[in-house]
Amino acid sequence: MKAIRRFTVRTLLPAALQDLDELAHNLRWSWHAPTRDLFETIDPHLWATVKGDPVALLGALGPERLAALAADEDFVAQVRTSAQDLHHYLVDPRWYQSVASQGRSMPAAIAYFSPEFGITSVLPQYSGGLGILAGDHLKSASDLGAPIIGVGLLYGAGYFKQSLTRDGWQVETYPVLDPDGLPLRLVREADGSPAIVSVGLPSGRELHARVWMAAVGRVPLLLLDSNVPENDEAARKVTDRLYGGGGEHRLQQELLLGVGGVRAVRLWSRLTGAVEPEVYHTNEGHAGFLGVERIRELVTGSGLTFEEALEAVRAATVFTTHTPVPAGIDRFESDLVAQYFGGDNSTPGIGVDKVLGLGAENYPGGDPTMFNMAIMGLRFGGRANGVSLLHGEVSRGMFSELWPGFDETEVPIASVTNGVHAPTWVDRRLIDLAAERFTSEEVATGTGWLRTDGITDTELWAMRHTLRTQLVKNARGRLRASWRQRGASPAELGWVDDALSPDVLTIGFARRVPTYKRLTLMLSDPERLRALLTDPDKPVQMIIAGKSHPADEQGKRLIQQLVRFTDAADVRNRIVFLPNYDIAMAQALYPGCDVWLNNPLRPLEASGTSGMKSALNGGLNLSILDGWWDEWFDGENGWAIPTADGVEDADRRDTLEAAALYDLIENQVAARFYDRDERGLPVTWLEMIRHTLATLGPKVQATRMVADYVQHLYAPAAVAGRELGADTFAGARELAAWKATVRSEWPNVRVDHIESGVGEVPQVGDELHVRAYVSLGALSPSDVEVQVVHGRVTEADDLSTFGTLPLAHDEAYEGGRHAFGGDVKLAASGPFGYTVRIVPKHARLASIAELGLVANAT
Repeated sequence: MKAIRRFTVRTLLPAALQDLDELAHNLRWSWHAPTRDLFETIDPHLWATVKGDPVALLGALGPERLAALAADEDFVAQVRTSAQDLHHYLVDPRWYQSVASQGRSMPAAIAYFSPEFGITSVLPQYSGGLGILAGDHLKSASDLGAPIIGVGLLYGAGYFKQSLTRDGWQVETYPVLDPDGLPLRLVREADGSPAIVSVGLPSGRELHARVWMAAVGRVPLLLLDSNVPENDEAARKVTDRLYGGGGEHRLQQELLLGVGGVRAVRLWSRLTGAVEPEVYHTNEGHAGFLGVERIRELVTGSGLTFEEALEAVRAATVFTTHTPVPAGIDRFESDLVAQYFGGDNSTPGIGVDKVLGLGAENYPGGDPTMFNMAIMGLRFGGRANGVSLLHGEVSRGMFSELWPGFDETEVPIASVTNGVHAPTWVDRRLIDLAAERFTSEEVATGTGWLRTDGITDTELWAMRHTLRTQLVKNARGRLRASWRQRGASPAELGWVDDALSPDVLTIGFARRVPTYKRLTLMLSDPERLRALLTDPDKPVQMIIAGKSHPADEQGKRLIQQLVRFTDAADVRNRIVFLPNYDIAMAQALYPGCDVWLNNPLRPLEASGTSGMKSALNGGLNLSILDGWWDEWFDGENGWAIPTADGVEDADRRDTLEAAALYDLIENQVAARFYDRDERGLPVTWLEMIRHTLATLGPKVQATRMVADYVQHLYAPAAVAGRELGADTFAGARELAAWKATVRSEWPNVRVDHIESGVGEVPQVGDELHVRAYVSLGALSPSDVEVQVVHGRVTEADDLSTFGTLPLAHDEAYEGGRHAFGGDVKLAASGPFGYTVRIVPKHARLASIAELGLVANAT
């Protein structure tokens, strides 16, 4: 019989144990092993039953057990000590405060918006890499003391749980989550009533949302929940599922995230006294409407025009793009977006046409009927970045049409390579071993792993065997549960006891299953894969996991194809597919795998972070040179799978790259793993592990990533925002007026004539004298920079690599004509070329390409 309602009854803790409530509700426990140990000691069996969920554990304890714990003086002392440790963690100065104390101008607070956050499996509000990255961002910000406020949505069913049918087809279920049973607290008004934010919808409807707060260490994460009595039935379903529903449903989610998220931040500041954010960071374009809401605040509250408010908002906004393909970007019909910002929801001074212009694809090849969320993110983002060096390059090419006339290298999209939160993903045994043997500096730099006197090869190999054994045990349990769910009887599953082996080379592959990640590349030649798996001397075993989006039928077919292969009796003890890939599975999978496989279609992997987590556990990467691996592969930390770039036929490309993968596994990976010395140790393999831990370890940390964001994006954005906001936004008003003038006059700007001179036989060290005559219309010479663009040229006279030199103003003539001149030193031999161009110049521009205006010599 099904219940018609459900709710969670909270535990009433004795006074002596009140600190347990804070310890359970601050998600620091998810990466702080001593706190988890404390909860486990309460009841180890129950702790395992609730899957390591402190809130569920406390809720399952009876009054007698709680009374006994309250009477246990030793346990109460442990609780008090843990609470004091958490308190110090929350308030003591950390890296951020240290940097600020050195005089660096740092943001008072940063708001970080994302549609998903992967903090812990106990709070299933994530689908894949974007959410895991967002979770690691918050955790690392907390560890660094960075004053970040996270903003997202609370989904009633989170993302789906995955299971398989008997024939290997993915099945999705959506267990309903009760917020009262999660490590969350409802944000309340002073009178105790739930705090509400509201967003206008078409036809006079309103979308209301309660705000829940998850404490991620020092970072408050605000999650908006539309399943509230104040909403009609349709509005209650807006936050029903992560990435669920169609176009308008998604639009409403993103409207609530962006507009409602800003209002939630304001509400949080009002109720708690928290500092208002100076910088807003949108993780992908999903939260882009936050910029529209901030413009509305400035237009209605400070009397700015739309254009003036846009400048103030842009200056203090950071936008991170995560997709290397246009298909990965959310786009909505412009007419649909207009319904949400017109009519009853319009704001005087902010016409619908202005809002639509923010996301308009008004460039060659764009669709004028569509509103593009990434384009809006870039137009709002005074500072923008990709998530690896290669992805930054790909992004500059993908969005170059927004800056016509500029070289792709000048498109204002930088790079901050992703990282991972080591305390979350590194096995505790490895952490404890490093802490025991190395100094804190050796741990931080990774150099300790190179000390064979600190950890011998025998000890390191034993640790790897322990982690592999742990994974095999975990995988067998998951495999048995999956087969039972698929309908197999216990009598059919005796083989599971021998599935996988703690002594066999173990390759892991786990990720979402879009086509470009090529889950089934390994099946290109099934017989060759079978031979690798069953090799009598150098066997390989593979553990595979991944979810396909519920609407992605092709992805589901790929999973089914792989599962059918893994079901075969002759290989099922060497290759397994584990359903319902999540954080909990990942935390067992990464440490136990010897090799992490990644074979996307290059260059479609923006960054990828699973291989980073494996590396931190002593795993070696076997990957296509894409994302972060393209940046940090050094020939000794793993293997690069050769690619068939330029091969147009997709099937042929897959065949070629699969063959290269098989060759690597057989002739290098497996050969090296099984190459043992007289002690039975794979010495060369262990050298690669040490090298990986020492060199990749420091690089792949999310603390490095967040520090990069702080120093290169957040701090400059805060300074720019303050400059434009000072004196009742005088800077924003001036910049908007200047841009309007430049745009109106730019049709009159041109390079009229160039004179140059150099020796008859130019040599290195000579100077090229350049004098440019230009027309500026009504603009003054201070409004522009006239540049010589110079460097190496190809046979087609294209500047392949170049630098720029500003020319000095020499003379002014009638009719807005001017002369500029300067000298270019010839610093290198070889084919040399140059041209002259004019770009806008203003002290408050984040880049010369910001306006997308340039007058090139013809």
